[in-house]
Amino acid sequence: MLRASSLKPSPILLSNLNFTLVSSHNFFSCPLNNFKFLPVSPTSLKLVSTSVSSPKLRWSLSMMGSLSSKASISSAASTEGEREILVQHLLVKEDNLKLLVELQQKIARGEDLSDLATEHSICPSKEQGGMLGWVRRGQMVPEFEEAAFSAPPNKLVKCKTKFGWHLLQVLSEREASLLRDVEPQELHVKMQDPNFLDEAQLIDVREPEEIAQASLPGFVVLPLRQFGTWSSEVTTKFNPQKDTYVLCHHGVRSLQVAKWLQTQVFFHL
Repeated sequence: MLRASSLKPSPILLSNLNFTLVSSHNFFSCPLNNFKFLPVSPTSLKLVSTSVSSPKLRWSLSMMGSLSSKASISSAASTEGEREILVQHLLVKEDNLKLLVELQQKIARGEDLSDLATEHSICPSKEQGGMLGWVRRGQMVPEFEEAAFSAPPNKLVKCKTKFGWHLLQVLSEREASLLRDVEPQELHVKMQDPNFLDEAQLIDVREPEEIAQASLPGFVVLPLRQFGTWSSEVTTKFNPQKDTYVLCHHGVRSLQVAKWLQTQVFFHL
């Protein structure tokens, strides 16, 4: 995954960066000192920007809890034995516990959680049948995390958070993937290899006005501000099993997107 070299709250003017396109084996005319990159391995991706304009992404980030710089660093070096779980859920309002109990009874009688989530859930994940994707500890709000990581596989569990009442189940689990920083020099070396672009995926989550001032060859532009437009097509346009690099200027947005991509079963970020 690609991140900028500092996490300063104020924006850096890209007009001061003089990127130019040169030969096919030398993509940058400057050493990329103004950027810091994080590779996204097929089991991990970082996601999210300080100013999120997409309501869908903003809600997803709220569900995933506060992404502090400390959490960012720890996610880049997963401890041995850490696991990720694949979670599906539905959500109803806090004052609608009666509906939750009715839905729980329907599922016990054999009805499908996906269908009920699509029909009744107030979570944006209803569009995917309640699928939240792969998550690890530290990414969800505490009550939901505790319920999910304590739940036996494929057993329906009820819990309450600040968002309302949830019915959730864990569909699968796996060893947690890693996110690691890639220094600009390392990426520059990689891009000298003519096979690199065949083996990796490059995503730039900066906004169009930033791209206009400093575009980078080989990157697919997916502005974070347009998350609601491109998010549903990510798994069809990109291969979750390939190494994926996410770039922004400060690193906050690329971290957000990488973490979201992790939930979409991307492993190499």
